[in-house]
Amino acid sequence: MNTKNTALAASVALACSLTGSAALSLDLTGKTVDFVIPFSETGGSARWANFYAPLLSEALPGNPTVVVKYMPGAGSTKGANWFQSQDYSDSEGTLIFGSSGSTQFPYLLDDPRVKYEYGDWNVVLASGTGGVAFLPPDLAGKMNGLDATGLQDTDFIWGSQGATRLDLVPLLGWEMLGMSVEPVFGIKGRGDGRLMFERGEANIDYQTSAAYLKSVVPLVEAGHAVPLMTWGALDADGNIVRDPTFPDIPTFKEICEATPSCETSGDAWEAWKAFFIAGFPVQKMVFLPQGADQDAIDTYTAAFNEVTARADFKELSENTLGVYPQMTGDTAQSMLKLGTEVPAEAKDFVKKWLLDTYGVSLK
Repeated sequence: MNTKNTALAASVALACSLTGSAALSLDLTGKTVDFVIPFSETGGSARWANFYAPLLSEALPGNPTVVVKYMPGAGSTKGANWFQSQDYSDSEGTLIFGSSGSTQFPYLLDDPRVKYEYGDWNVVLASGTGGVAFLPPDLAGKMNGLDATGLQDTDFIWGSQGATRLDLVPLLGWEMLGMSVEPVFGIKGRGDGRLMFERGEANIDYQTSAAYLKSVVPLVEAGHAVPLMTWGALDADGNIVRDPTFPDIPTFKEICEATPSCETSGDAWEAWKAFFIAGFPVQKMVFLPQGADQDAIDTYTAAFNEVTARADFKELSENTLGVYPQMTGDTAQSMLKLGTEVPAEAKDFVKKWLLDTYGVSLK
């Protein structure tokens, strides 16, 4: 992560070089670009994709209509397996795919249901994000400052996409805090988990930043929810710090440090941190299918650079997505590697934890 600023500068330089015929050789006039999201329309990925779709339409040559399409199932594995079967020659620039940490984690854990290979895809945008966990007001009152010990005698119910998805991060974190959280597996998107919370079917939840800003902040303002913690963010040296979008909410690390039963060292912590890094600083990515030529990659890279260079992008993105880096070019390639690799020790720990805790055997 120490090379992040250098890589970011390289990305900016790349954006400046993508002019003329290379950036405009893909003509999408009169065409429709399908932006496929492997989740339901209620979660943070939908919010992220729908934010970018009209802006991307304006920036791509020929101003095509960019339509977000949803392909939920198996925690995003269904859609990702479908995308793996697509070839650029069949779409000629009219198909892009948006992945999430819930797509990366089964890949990282060698889930046998995974038939996709990130190395075959062509990344054109990498978006960092965060996540916020929240409680009903009566349960939030059991916290003693940052100490979560008072939550350990509560039986929590939580709507989850699955233990091998991005939900791994909160599940392991809550266990480290000594909390008893019973997941109801099988929801199609994090938005469905929020709806369970709103209906009183669940008494804890977390949402990625875009969905939290849109759908949970109103619950907080109405007194129906209280933020518990964020997962945090990474500084330039790879340290976990407060999420820049939610600087007033403590991080999981802070809660762990204040809770006697939780430790910010050892195997569990190192595994949690490794999967947090893989899942949130580079949580969402946009890809062209395998076989995409360099002109197409350059065209989409230039379009995303044009979007993020807009004078109003900072205001638009802060209100919709939060305060996180939006990366292209070499930086996106570096982030792709960060999001699809974890140390072997962390992978082994998580696989054993999944088997011991949930009976999930990834063979």
